[in-house]
Amino acid sequence: MIGYIKGTVEDAAGDILLLDHGGMGFRIHMAADSLAREVRPGDQVKIYTYLHVKEDAMQLYGFFSEDDLDVFKLLLGVNGIGPRAALGILSGLSADELRFAVLSEDAAAIARAPGVGKKTAQKLILELKDKFDLEEAFEKKLTGQEQKEEQTGSAAAEEAVQALVALGYSNTEAFQAVKKAAVSPDMETEAILKAALKFVL
Repeated sequence: MIGYIKGTVEDAAGDILLLDHGGMGFRIHMAADSLAREVRPGDQVKIYTYLHVKEDAMQLYGFFSEDDLDVFKLLLGVNGIGPRAALGILSGLSADELRFAVLSEDAAAIARAPGVGKKTAQKLILELKDKFDLEEAFEKKLTGQEQKEEQTGSAAAEEAVQALVALGYSNTEAFQAVKKAAVSPDMETEAILKAALKFVL
């Protein structure tokens, strides 16, 4: 119903953003850490929104990027996860971190998010694993490149992740290290691995 709202920040307290748009004040639920880090009263912002309707209330949930909103919607599709729980997960993990945790089946990393237990984390992995893939995760870091170059870079990056796991690092540590290595499409596996090692040693 409401794709996004552009407006002026009136207030940001806890997990509520009060956004003025055309003289109307919208109360938007957002990740508290994002609000504390990214907005101040008077800022002009664009918030991507999801309208949650239930019997006794309508609530807006907001995100600074479409990617976060898309992942939020995927979380809502997991049985037993409502908008509050989904927002809590994205407060503890970025969209990228969640993708990598799901792909590597790292339930412990997901369970560290507020209000998420081990069983919920395992269910989330089971239901979302087919909705993410490694190439997609890395392509989001390689925007502006040709599709063929992206696929090549992703293949080399995947090999580097596997090499790090073989060296004894957890899947999540390996994914994160390769992500931080600023992989370019023309990098070979050995170069990616060498760069990634700097982030795990």
